[in-house]
Amino acid sequence: MNTPDLILQKEVLRRRTFAIISHPDAGKTTLTEKLLLYGGAIHLAGAVKAKANQRHTTSDWMALERQRGISISTSVLQFEYGGHQINLLDTPGHRDFSEDTYRTLTAADAAVMLIDAAKGVEPQTRKLFEVCRMRGIPIFTFMNKLDRPSREPFDLMDELEKVLGIRSCSISWPIGMGDRFKGVYDRQTQEVLLFQKEGEANVKGKLQAKKFGGIDDPALTELMGEEAARVKSELELVELAGDPFDRERVRACELTPVFFGSAMNNFGVQHFLERFIEMAPAPFARKTAGGSVEAAIEPTRKGFSGFIFKIQANMDPQHRDRVAFLRVCSGRFYRNVAARHARLEKDVKLSKPLQFFARERVLIDEAWPGDIVGLLDTSGELRIGDTLYESDGGKGEVIRYEGVPRFPTEHFAAVMILDPMKRKQLKKGLDQLSEEGVVQVYSQPGLGDKDPVLGAVGALQFEVLQHRLKAEYGVDARIEKLPYLHARWLDGTGIDYFKNREDSRLLEDRDANPVVLFKTDWSLRWAEDNCKDVKFLKTAPLK
Repeated sequence: MNTPDLILQKEVLRRRTFAIISHPDAGKTTLTEKLLLYGGAIHLAGAVKAKANQRHTTSDWMALERQRGISISTSVLQFEYGGHQINLLDTPGHRDFSEDTYRTLTAADAAVMLIDAAKGVEPQTRKLFEVCRMRGIPIFTFMNKLDRPSREPFDLMDELEKVLGIRSCSISWPIGMGDRFKGVYDRQTQEVLLFQKEGEANVKGKLQAKKFGGIDDPALTELMGEEAARVKSELELVELAGDPFDRERVRACELTPVFFGSAMNNFGVQHFLERFIEMAPAPFARKTAGGSVEAAIEPTRKGFSGFIFKIQANMDPQHRDRVAFLRVCSGRFYRNVAARHARLEKDVKLSKPLQFFARERVLIDEAWPGDIVGLLDTSGELRIGDTLYESDGGKGEVIRYEGVPRFPTEHFAAVMILDPMKRKQLKKGLDQLSEEGVVQVYSQPGLGDKDPVLGAVGALQFEVLQHRLKAEYGVDARIEKLPYLHARWLDGTGIDYFKNREDSRLLEDRDANPVVLFKTDWSLRWAEDNCKDVKFLKTAPLK
């Protein structure tokens, strides 16, 4: 079904789809809650504390997330704000669940990098930043916790360039920090937002910004008090030596706009949201790989197309469902659309599209580029990385978007079932949870599902697996760590060399691709140096 060009263009321009990335405990889920609060999606923000009697955050819907007080799986949160449709992807911050974050970033048009102003750029932030840069995702920075003792703003911005290699442009500037924190000055509008530690206006209402005639306005000097001289000199230096806002440089990942505030105290969040909507890109063209359409596909292409970036089983415990999350890339998606499944080369009817707010869901009739749609997948035919598309005028085009890679596992384990009668349930659980990406499952060639080996990016993923096998599939299992350090997929003719070796183990993944597990760094290096007829790949071949 074709859509009039003007309607499609309008809907594309009003979409903002972004992910929030950070190191653990930087305040990411708190910021998410406050953004939802301003968007009218919730009426009371939940605190992120691992206490049984504490309100849980909206985005942490999984039982284990609520018990541990951490985000394990990406949540999709959609709401309207200021005439724009916001698609917010709240990603896990803990490094053990970073693979879910890596996959989610493929569906985002921008990323908000949240930094604890007392700690600066931390290791997990650095890793996630590199993934964003690799995928060409524009980055916006929010310096959080300004109401606490913090590093100087120049130090924080200098670290962005020295550690991450990206220039920064301050949109707002803090007036004092820690117990001296009075608010922030918007450099473009010359407005000041006053910080209030407590008070109804700072929780529910919109903070009233005070506008001044520039940094030399006597009224502003009086307002800043003893901070006035220091703030003025800082702003003068920023004007002289700092980078101006440049939309094209932001889009090219060469420049990050920087905001200051305190998510916990709800300060600067609405200012950030409004300016972010102005500056962040609308959905843009997406690269293809392997289909008949070789050029990047514009969101205004009339025929619907999109790709699956996430699978979640058992979101509804009552029905044991399986939901595939689709990022709409072009055209108008509508209920009952007859789409082509690129990998299986077959037509599928998408009859029950869902819009999500964490675990809550509602059936929808249409969606547009940038939107995230949940597809009930009872047949289990959809995989992460699959492309679905509608033919454009019967041209016979084949669209395949760039795949979503699987990442190299660093931890390995065997799974022991405590009740042999539950073997069928164990297989079902491992199949579904591996399709989600909770773990990767390897098997001995020729032995099928007997004695599976599990691989994970982070050790906590095994704990999640064990918990979910029990809670969702009724399977008690014991996880035993195996002495392997590296996994490498093989491409070449010398694969038989790795059979029956003590320092490595030859297995295959779910697609029957050969993969070798190595016990030591030395054994991996030796194989790479001496087995010249084999290529050792860190990620699985895309299919």
